[in-house]
Parts: sequence; C-alpha cells; structure tokens
Amino acid sequence: MGNDFQKQVQAFSKILLSFLVIILVLFGGLFYWANHKSKPNIVEIPLEESTEDYDKIENGIHVATGFIADTGMQVTIQNCTACHSAKLVTQNRMSREGWKATIKWMQETQNLWDLGANEELILTYLAKNYAPTDKGRRQNLEDIEWYELK
Repeated sequence: MGNDFQKQVQAFSKILLSFLVIILVLFGGLFYWANHKSKPNIVEIPLEESTEDYDKIENGIHVATGFIADTGMQVTIQNCTACHSAKLVTQNRMSREGWKATIKWMQETQNLWDLGANEELILTYLAKNYAPTDKGRRQNLEDIEWYELK
C-alpha cells in the first residue's frame, strides 16, 4: 500500500506541476500582450504661428487682455498680469480707494512688489475705467407695438 501511495503522490505532483506551468505560461502571455500591444499612431500637429499682434486694439479694447484702451493701460497690464489673469482685474469694479486697498493687500500678503511711480498711473487708470457702476432698473421700453398671444 505504501508503494501505491507514493505513485499517487508522484502523479498528483506531476499534475500540479503541469497546472502551475500552464498558469505561468498564461500569465506570462497576458503580461507580454498587455505591454507589447501596438501603440496608437500619434501624429503631432504643429501649432500655427499667430499673426495676431499682441498690442492690437479693437473697439477701444486691448484684444489680448480685454483691458480698456486708455492712458496707463500698458503699465497696468505689465504689473497686474505678471501674477494673475487680466480677467481678475476687468471683472472687478472699485473706487480709487478700493483699488489702492487691494494693491496694498497684495503687497502685504501676495508679494506684490513696490509699484513706485507707476502706482499713481495704475490707480488713475483703474479708477477711471473700472470704477463702480450704478446698477438699477432698466429703462422703460418705448415705441413698442404690443400684441396678444392667443
């Protein structure tokens, strides 16, 4: 009986070894396939050179930044857009004091440099072109031919 048991253990060992070899071959094949699939054909499309002039003004607006064209615009662009988007300026409306307080806050907390003589020019530009606007009810509609929906 001991001899039969050894034969059974040997047969089982051969089956187990065969099974492990098959598993290793399958996993090796999957690994190879996953890492050697054909790569997608990526073609780099060159960007077209912009013929747009950076300093172009259309309808009184600096095209590249959206700033209102006026005295002090270039200095304001140079000092403001070095750190943040022009949109951050153009979407705000403040009095001269509000702009001055904002500049002071940026100098104290955001590492904005001393603007020197340019500060007066920037404040004048911002206070003139980005001052608070009165918002209220729209004008009444006049000379309208009304009709009834049926």
